[in-house]
Amino acid sequence: MVWTVMPDFEEYDEARDQFTWDLPSSYNPAVDFLRKHEDPDRVALEQAYPDGRREQYTFRELDQLSDRLAAGLAGLGVAAGDRVGVVVPQKPQNPIAHLANWKLGAVSVPLTVLFGTDALQYRLDDADTNVAIIDPAVRDDIDAVRDACPALEHVVEIETDAPAGDVHAFEDVLAAPENTDIEPYESTPDTDTAILYTSGSTGPPKGVRHSHALWLGRAAAAYNFFDQGLGPDATVWTPADWAWGAALGGTLFATWHHGGTIVGYPASGFEAEEAFDLLSEFGVTRSFMPATALRMLMDVEDPTAAYDLAIKTFAVGGESLTPEIVDWVVKTFDSVTINEFYGQTELNLVVANNSNWFDTQPGSMGKPLPGYDLTILDPEAADSGVADPLPSDELGEIAVRPHDRSVFFDEYWNMPEKTAAKEVDGWFVTGDLARRDDDGYVWFKSRKDDVIITSGYRVGPMEVESAILEHPDVVQAGVIGVPDDTRGEIIKAYVETAEDAPARERLRSEIQSAVRAHLAEYEYPREIEFADALPQTTSGKIRRKELQEWDADDSAAGGQP
Repeated sequence: MVWTVMPDFEEYDEARDQFTWDLPSSYNPAVDFLRKHEDPDRVALEQAYPDGRREQYTFRELDQLSDRLAAGLAGLGVAAGDRVGVVVPQKPQNPIAHLANWKLGAVSVPLTVLFGTDALQYRLDDADTNVAIIDPAVRDDIDAVRDACPALEHVVEIETDAPAGDVHAFEDVLAAPENTDIEPYESTPDTDTAILYTSGSTGPPKGVRHSHALWLGRAAAAYNFFDQGLGPDATVWTPADWAWGAALGGTLFATWHHGGTIVGYPASGFEAEEAFDLLSEFGVTRSFMPATALRMLMDVEDPTAAYDLAIKTFAVGGESLTPEIVDWVVKTFDSVTINEFYGQTELNLVVANNSNWFDTQPGSMGKPLPGYDLTILDPEAADSGVADPLPSDELGEIAVRPHDRSVFFDEYWNMPEKTAAKEVDGWFVTGDLARRDDDGYVWFKSRKDDVIITSGYRVGPMEVESAILEHPDVVQAGVIGVPDDTRGEIIKAYVETAEDAPARERLRSEIQSAVRAHLAEYEYPREIEFADALPQTTSGKIRRKELQEWDADDSAAGGQP
């Protein structure tokens, strides 16, 4: 029997009342994702490359390859509990590495190839990573930081026949063992699975230690925000890096848990036409598409006429949807839904829309998913260690309580004080501000520590950013609060524009007028500075801390926007 974590429920209230995690006593994700399916020779991975190459991998082939890699890693000394970094983009070696780790009982450390030397060194060293499996794109960076990572004994490079220096070729490790009859490590839902690093948008990145139950929580969430459309007939693709938890767990492994096919494509950047080509070629039915990517898709004229599309659901997370995106999806596609979802690296994916259960409210993240309780706490009380729930429609801090603790994080790696601070009276606090209306919809406002207080008003930067992004000549926007003698703080926006944007003074005036029209008078940016590109995390979030540093540098130099 093929077991999945989220059976069908016709009604939302029914699911909330009847769903239980009921996690199995024995659980290894490598076995779950690869060995339970009735037809192991079905295609699990459609792999595409920018140079036109195409590959297919069945569940059986992925099982055999990960067996071989597990045996090869064991030959290098990898054992249960060891940390193995995976610095590979959307290529087959990425999931094969994770699956091999779990067959050995090792712990994965997913890292993006977009990291520079400082970011790689910090994470590899902080996690005491024993082995790193890397893409050639990061070889030079790995060489530069290796001496500063004393636990890093072995580096395995993919797509190379004869790597220079003290590095193993992936194919050699794969071919080395004579005995590849691997017996998967006897693990449970509570066995360590990965250390996932937070984006670091508000401070140094924290290593989040998770157990295997993480993947079951993400599989359940994905089943819902993909409108219960995950299964053997589903083909799923995301442009998001597989180092990002929502892409790795909420897309790739969620799809395999439910028996569907994933599309892999290691793009160096997002191109709208290229994305539509992939959606069309592989008949993608469900796609996790960040809001920024959707805005870029909007530039393609009449895509339903130009491409043969099978898409049924777009899922969006990591940044808020704007009404213009929702309107474009509704007007452009026939019977295609768009569902926003919300989660944290620490707390799984806990809020989502599901068009089969309730109407989507543009701007809302949806409702709490089955298996979780959610409340809105007074943020000041929460900071003092007291859980004080607020009435409906009042702005406060999102707090979540799982019905099974296993689906949440175990701890911050080497940060016991921060781990303890995450829980208040049995609720896990998020640091995110939102309100919950009488119908149960959750409306995100901002990060708690990003709130701008101007003339006594509290303003969430994401709301202002969304309003600025409504302007057709704006590509990206980041909003911060800067000191002001009169108002305490004023709102400042950093804006990346399209190549053919109008003169900056004109555009500045248009943006300010548009924000005034969409939001309250006090929420418009009194200062606007233009930039060629804005600093972002690997998950596409604006690094507001870095924007604050930009402003401080400008002030010190006496510059004016």
